[in-house]
Amino acid sequence: MTLIFRIVVLCVALLALPAWAADIVVIGNSNVPKMDTLTVQKIYTGKFIAVAGVSVTPVAMKQGSLVRTRFLHEFLDQDDEKYDAYWTVRRYIGKGTPPAEMATAADVISYVQGTPGGIGYIDAVDLRPGLNVVARK
Repeated sequence: MTLIFRIVVLCVALLALPAWAADIVVIGNSNVPKMDTLTVQKIYTGKFIAVAGVSVTPVAMKQGSLVRTRFLHEFLDQDDEKYDAYWTVRRYIGKGTPPAEMATAADVISYVQGTPGGIGYIDAVDLRPGLNVVARK
């Protein structure tokens, strides 16, 4: 490999880094308080339905999306397969249903802003002024 080719490859890798290095943020409707990672875990596994007296309704990104994969890894220490299996069992025993899935960050933002108690996660690059960030990783 020539030196110029290696430099080009390195530059391309560095340009791609910010998209991969951005945080995952959990956003909530204006009535949702800040929360820690354990609380986020319990909400997304159906064990908590309220935080500080506020009923919460989580939404998730669609299965297979990079943001969902990163969220599951960073907040729940799971992958899609484990998370889906978990919710299959919970549904079967009558302990709830998984969060509704959204196709885009814009869908998540729209849902969260329009739903009291709504929470969802997005890539930090999709943050815009006025969003209530309740957790970050």
